[in-house]
Amino acid sequence: MPTIFRRQRSFLFFFLPVVLPVVAILIAFLTLTHRKPAEAAMADRPRLAPGIVTRDVTFYSQALRRNMQYRVFLPEKRDQQLTVVYLLHGGGGTFRDWSNYSDVAQLAGSDLLLVMPQGDYSYYINAAARPVDRYEDYIVNDLPADVESRFPARHDGGGHAIIGVSMGGFGAVNLALRHPDRYAFAAAMSPAIDVPRRRFTWKRFNQSSSFLEIFGPQGSDSRRTNDPFVLAHAADPKSTPYLYLTCGRLEGLLAPNQEFAALLERRGFAHEFHPVPGGHEWSQWATQVPGVFASLRQHLNNDAAVVER
Repeated sequence: MPTIFRRQRSFLFFFLPVVLPVVAILIAFLTLTHRKPAEAAMADRPRLAPGIVTRDVTFYSQALRRNMQYRVFLPEKRDQQLTVVYLLHGGGGTFRDWSNYSDVAQLAGSDLLLVMPQGDYSYYINAAARPVDRYEDYIVNDLPADVESRFPARHDGGGHAIIGVSMGGFGAVNLALRHPDRYAFAAAMSPAIDVPRRRFTWKRFNQSSSFLEIFGPQGSDSRRTNDPFVLAHAADPKSTPYLYLTCGRLEGLLAPNQEFAALLERRGFAHEFHPVPGGHEWSQWATQVPGVFASLRQHLNNDAAVVER
């Protein structure tokens, strides 16, 4: 080997161990600097309403074996137990999303307690391969128990509703079908309704790996028992909460949501489905929130009337 090449190789062996850590530190610095505007954009700025108060709560979840947070909106003046509405965020979101990106506080009125829990990236189920991620038990058992211990919440199933967007929309439908006695109304905006049916793909390796950990392998019991299509085939339409669904016409989720709505129609579920303008984003969902709550109040009132008769 020529002397010049031996010198270059010796130089590289000496130089690289010194330079690479410096380059790594520089990249990390630039990454953090670049993320500052995004972090500032995600600042917590809840949209409040006159006569409505907000509270942030941290409590210990037995199901998850760790502290979890949720936010509530409730009327400042109240003389009755409040109907509880659980609002589930989407994938990558937090318990602050509903209050920051929609005017849902204005819809609480004098009789609703809005509860916005942290759901992480869980699809609100008990994960197949993560023993400590029992998010279904957390939402169905731990969260209501804590809410009812702190706030004037109704305890009966007719006094509870569940609403979600995207991943949270999946959670709302799935939990309503799995626990029909817990809710009188369930709504989903752009629900990722077909996630348990999606096959592993290398093109979306990270997402597919997460789905495998959450839902289990294709064909497994954990997939089937958390598949809204399978559940809707088996559920009793007469005992299922009223289902309200929307999806943007520009979304890739439109086709599976149309398929799910057609299944609900064939089986005679009380429901409505609205294809709406827009894509998979909060600017679209925020415009649908008033319609969701109008239907919520209509069907909760109908349930109350049935009970009184």
